[in-house]
Amino acid sequence: MPDADTRQAETAYNSTCTIARSLEVLGARWNLLILREAHNGITRFADFRELLGIAPDVLSDRLASLVEAGVLEKRRYHPAGERPRDEYVLTQRGTDLKLVLAALQEWGDRHVPSEFGATVTRRRASDDAEVHVAFVDAAGRRVPDDEVYSTPRAGTPAERFFGRRKDLVQRAEATR
Repeated sequence: MPDADTRQAETAYNSTCTIARSLEVLGARWNLLILREAHNGITRFADFRELLGIAPDVLSDRLASLVEAGVLEKRRYHPAGERPRDEYVLTQRGTDLKLVLAALQEWGDRHVPSEFGATVTRRRASDDAEVHVAFVDAAGRRVPDDEVYSTPRAGTPAERFFGRRKDLVQRAEATR
C-alpha cells in the first residue's frame, strides 16, 4: 500500500495527466464523430445532424462543449433569403486533432473492423500515396511502436506516479 505522499502524488498526476484532460474535451462519442465530420468540411448544424443522425439537443450540447473547449469556433453566416445561422469551424486546436482521429481510425480498423474491413484510407495530396499514423524521431524516421516508451518529466507529479507504476509492474511480473 502506498504511503500518503505517494497517494497524493498519484492523485496530482491523474488530475494533471494530459490524456485525462484531453478526454474531458474529447471523451464523448459524439464529440469525436462531430470532429470527424468537421475535418471533412462539414460546418453547419443541419449537415452534422443529417450525417450523424444525432438528436438536435445532443448536437447543440456537443457543439457548445467543443466551442467552449476552443476546438471549434462558432461563426455567423446569413444565406440569402434565410435567417442568420451559425456554422462551426475548426480552430487550430481542432485542426491539431487530425492525427488523433487518424490514429483512432487505424486502431479501429485493426482491432474492431467492420464487415468491410478498412473503409477509409489517408493519402498524401502531392502524389496520392497512402499514408499511416506512426511515431517518428526528430529526423523524421519511423520508430517501431515497441521501441517507444513514456518517461516522466523531472519536477512533475508524474515522477512519483511512474515510480509507483514501476513497482506495481514489477510486483505483477514477479507473480507470473
